[in-house]
Amino acid sequence: MATTSIFKNLPSNFTISEDKSHAVLSVPIEQSDNDDRSYKLIRLSNELEALLIHDANTDKSSASLDVNVGYFCDPESLSGLAHFCEHLLFMGTEKYPKENEYLDYLSQHNGNANAFTSTNDTNYHFGVGPEFLEGALDRFAQFFIAPLFDPNCVDREICAVDSENNKNLQLDGWRLYQLEKSLSNSKHPYSRFGTGNLETLKENPIKQGLNIRDELLKFHEKYYSANIMKLVVLGKESLDQLTQWVIEKFSAIKNKNVPIPTFDGHPLTENELLKQVFAKPVKDNRSLKIKFPFPDLSSLYRFMPERYLSHLIGHEGSGSLFTLLKKKGWVNSLGAYYQGDIGFGFFIVSIDLTESGLANYEDVVVHIFQYIEMLKQVGIQEWTYHEIKKIREISFRFREKYAPTGYTTNLSMMMQKPYPREWILSTSLIREFDSKLINELLDLLRHDNFVLRLSSQSFTGLDQKEKWYGTEYKVEPLSDKLIQALKNITTHSELKLPEINEFIPTDFETYKKEISTPAKRPDIIKDTQISRLWYKKDDTFWVPKANIYVLLNSPLAYATPLYHVKTRLYSELIKDALNEYLYNAQMAGVYYGISYRPQGLSLSISGYNDKLPVLLEKVVNKMKNLKVDPERFSLIKEKVQRSYKNFLLNSPSQHSEYYLDYLTIDRLWLNEEKLEALESIKYEDIEIFYAKLLDQLYIEILIHGNILKDNAIKISQKIEEILQPKALLPSQSIRSRSIMIPKGKKFTYQRDVFDSDNVNSAVEYYIQICDFKNRELRIRSNIMSKLAHEPCFDQLRTKEQLGYLVSSGLRLESGSTGLRIRVQSIKDTVHLENRIENFLYGLQKIIEDMSEQEYQTRVQALIDRKLEKPKNLSQETSRHWGQIKSGYYDFEQDVKDVEEIRKVSKQDLFEFYKKFISPDSPRHKKLSVHLRSQKLNKSNDIVNGEKKGDDEEVKSEELELELKGYNEIINDMVLWKSRMNLGPSATPIDDDIISKARVI
Repeated sequence: MATTSIFKNLPSNFTISEDKSHAVLSVPIEQSDNDDRSYKLIRLSNELEALLIHDANTDKSSASLDVNVGYFCDPESLSGLAHFCEHLLFMGTEKYPKENEYLDYLSQHNGNANAFTSTNDTNYHFGVGPEFLEGALDRFAQFFIAPLFDPNCVDREICAVDSENNKNLQLDGWRLYQLEKSLSNSKHPYSRFGTGNLETLKENPIKQGLNIRDELLKFHEKYYSANIMKLVVLGKESLDQLTQWVIEKFSAIKNKNVPIPTFDGHPLTENELLKQVFAKPVKDNRSLKIKFPFPDLSSLYRFMPERYLSHLIGHEGSGSLFTLLKKKGWVNSLGAYYQGDIGFGFFIVSIDLTESGLANYEDVVVHIFQYIEMLKQVGIQEWTYHEIKKIREISFRFREKYAPTGYTTNLSMMMQKPYPREWILSTSLIREFDSKLINELLDLLRHDNFVLRLSSQSFTGLDQKEKWYGTEYKVEPLSDKLIQALKNITTHSELKLPEINEFIPTDFETYKKEISTPAKRPDIIKDTQISRLWYKKDDTFWVPKANIYVLLNSPLAYATPLYHVKTRLYSELIKDALNEYLYNAQMAGVYYGISYRPQGLSLSISGYNDKLPVLLEKVVNKMKNLKVDPERFSLIKEKVQRSYKNFLLNSPSQHSEYYLDYLTIDRLWLNEEKLEALESIKYEDIEIFYAKLLDQLYIEILIHGNILKDNAIKISQKIEEILQPKALLPSQSIRSRSIMIPKGKKFTYQRDVFDSDNVNSAVEYYIQICDFKNRELRIRSNIMSKLAHEPCFDQLRTKEQLGYLVSSGLRLESGSTGLRIRVQSIKDTVHLENRIENFLYGLQKIIEDMSEQEYQTRVQALIDRKLEKPKNLSQETSRHWGQIKSGYYDFEQDVKDVEEIRKVSKQDLFEFYKKFISPDSPRHKKLSVHLRSQKLNKSNDIVNGEKKGDDEEVKSEELELELKGYNEIINDMVLWKSRMNLGPSATPIDDDIISKARVI
């Protein structure tokens, strides 16, 4: 075959290899100054494009393959087929027919995998231990060469898709998104239901006389072609070795010369515009969204004109749209952004409304257009463009590494865009200014070119229901009053362009020097009765960034539900008061956060170190001198109140974890207790309370990054100087403790899911084992968790199809360690618990049948995971801070854990299983939480996830609906907790660890 025919679509900047197996991008790929990896971009003879990444220091290899086809390509009568294809590809290939071969291989070698289907992409990705990349690639490639689409797995994976859809049915994000789609242009695939369910993938095909597997094979044959696939592989191997593997393993994928799918028209046409949609959400949220139809802007990557609009319309500083609306008491948050896809796009303004904002929503819309009108009148400001450009350039220059799997996934999707290949790593950069392009987009933000969506539980008279999620809604034309106001739009005196951003950093000195061995932990460089300062100069990443974490320990913060709620309100009021001033800081890459914890208040300042001290001083001063605005207090109180009420509508799986937390931690206030406490709080109470809260503190600080030691001490002194607290007594700093389940006891707590419309139930099954400081048993628990993880998922989700959400793992609390298994399902919770216990019994055989080699392989995977290094400064900071705030200060925990792991033999683990994990063991300590769907309780007509027929009965072998007799039911949580013993509070792992850390 002639070379020109093999590489007939080859761009001019590619060079064909000598052996004609591939072509190579012949120009350098633009990289961040901070990126020490090397790259090579190739195109195989089948037109598959692959980006190869050599990272000599990585401790996790990864690959991602993106297929430029998604649910937009579903046949109209088979919604969810692309998603179903994604699911079934995992179920074995001709070369590797075992259905969980791929996932099992990854699990054995410190790996993981996932996939997702979107509008025009189906993405598959994995991570694995570096030594096992080739084996993972070989298994991965077969997905796209010779998948089995095993007939025996078809029904099970349809159930998996249906279960995934059930998980989303009561989630407002999914519901409102589908409503927008369903109300869009019906001739455009944007209007379709992309997830799929039992109806679309089983019931409807049967009615149509279609074999769903045959239709799936047709879909795969039509669209899964090498020429619309993009592959990214990251490993420790040389680029030449990675090239060879990709050629060997992926060249066999067929090139069917499939054109990239394109679609005529736009989701928003004249038929859909100038309408207002009123929708009722599940949770008590109030939102307003304006969508303007925009073109596909992907070809304008040099200019990114939409960034100019989103930067200004979404700004929250002085003179902004947000500031005006907030001043009127109408909004809680605002965002403006462009959302693009193949052939179309939207510009969206999204607002979280207050009650008053909802009542005045038409005025809110008018103000949005007043801001747009101001932008048109003042003209395009080139300095604003250059400010946005500069911030992005700084961000790219000092970009840090992150998880390899996330990196390869993002890049494989980015490669589907029309960027020049040499810019594939630098797609965030804006390169050229073109005021004409910005004006063209600004002209699209017209009063006759949008659709308005409002959502609130207060809406009545909603006369329609969306087909797939049942969302209640109604559609009306915009009011004549609003249309006239928009036609006669004028500017508003308070709406102005933002001022120059003074937080953009200019000092990038890192004081880099040769370091033979980076320090393993921070040192204590200041230690008094009032405060302790942990410090570590960055000696690994050498970026001009730093992180300052401050924990203001106060026994008042969580002493009662009332005090806890006041602490939350206080933190929310501080953030609200600082928002306008500090918005520019966040735009420039300098961030702050304030959160409330049982120990007190946690403050974090992070980003470019150039401006951090200024930002910190501003925040701490506001904390000390907050003046509570009565109007802002009322709005924030209402927002907090809604958050407590909305918590009741979280998923059953979230609630099962929540109630397990409540049952196993000595002091935890229930949501309803906090909601009751909130009712009586007045704005005056906060000013009185926070003075007491800050009056007596113990301050623990971590400063890590590009800050010199003397400056770190000055920062800590400034915090004390502003707050001026008295010292806490040592007895006031005792941390929370765990409830200890008696040996051999098995408890079950059952309650209904609060949301009566949620079809899902959930079980959280917890086996308590030991104190956290018992390293020997904690490590055995960790190994057991690792060995059980993949078999648990394979048995309970893949084979038994109990539900889409199946997870297992180690549960670590202050003073206790255990194993947990969580399942969310439409099946009865008693049945779920019995199947979990059946799996636990089966674990014995899994361990017995495991060869010594396989055991050692899986243990090594756990060791590799524990020895993974932080990928960036923030990850390292989080590790150190996690040890500090835990109270254990075990900075070398992973190294010590690995030493213990190496001592544990397979026989040791088997004895551990028999003693602690087997439900038959006299030492087995179990607590399970059941959240039961009211739908299931009322109808009692579901068998194995499907509705019974009229003449069908529930068979005992299908559902096990009786709890084992040894279970004790918890009827009163407080009474039960009061009868239990407590474990130890968290204390330093070694008695002398604090003294060793002092270098004062």
